[in-house]
Amino acid sequence: MKIIPLAFDSMGTRSMATKVVCDDLSLMVDPSASLAPKRYGLPPSEVEWKRLNDHLKLIGEEAKTSQVLVVTHYHYDHHNPDMPDIFREKWAMVKDPKENINKSQKQRAARFLELIEPEKIGYCDSSIYEMEGVKVEFSRAVPHGSNSRLGYVVEVLVEEGDERVVFTSDVEGPVLAEQVDFIVRNDPHTVIADGPMTYMLGYRYSGDSLRSAISNLKSIIEGESLRDLVLDHHFMRDLKYKERPGIPELYDLAHETGIRLTSAAELAGKKVEMLEALRRIANN
Repeated sequence: MKIIPLAFDSMGTRSMATKVVCDDLSLMVDPSASLAPKRYGLPPSEVEWKRLNDHLKLIGEEAKTSQVLVVTHYHYDHHNPDMPDIFREKWAMVKDPKENINKSQKQRAARFLELIEPEKIGYCDSSIYEMEGVKVEFSRAVPHGSNSRLGYVVEVLVEEGDERVVFTSDVEGPVLAEQVDFIVRNDPHTVIADGPMTYMLGYRYSGDSLRSAISNLKSIIEGESLRDLVLDHHFMRDLKYKERPGIPELYDLAHETGIRLTSAAELAGKKVEMLEALRRIANN
């Protein structure tokens, strides 16, 4: 199994687009990327726009050799209604568009599903698929963060032989027991998580949420099989992410237990480029 991060916040766009290449099957999780329309009251820089175009082009190219495309929820950094053609002749596995979904995402889902023309389509929530020696399992719908205000997402397990990787989607930590349970129960070798939303600490992300996320991440680090824990997406929008309360202890625990705690860019062997977090500097 080969895990290929395609576009992430540590690479310069809002995304968790990842390709997993197995012996006889390739799949892509959340084939999209976007930019924050405003950060520090500023629009995206020219560098960010170029990076977005580069990432969307790469996603389109890598989709050609992916048999399965997964959409964990209907925010635009996880699905792209402007790229419906990448789903043609693919197996689309998508978040249930009618159950456990808020009004905004329900409307986006309806539009998106009218646009795409996949060969097959399946709803993810609480489902297990077996294909070409690969198991793809989805959690039940869990809240997008500490509550369901932003809707629900599904987490994803990909298992081939003895290798297991879990994608959390947008759980903002994970914060809740129901979000971390799916991860711990599957005892993965690699976890790709969106991480605590520390850039909004004290505003849309509470101290209690951060403490809960750190406790849950410690449980993940202590998993029997874990080798790599990737914290990215929301986590990599904060230039001081390593300095937030409790975070240094998390890195220390990972080091003590021999776990690589890293960003998606570093997992891919690339330089970390937190372009959104650096927007104020880029616009000066």
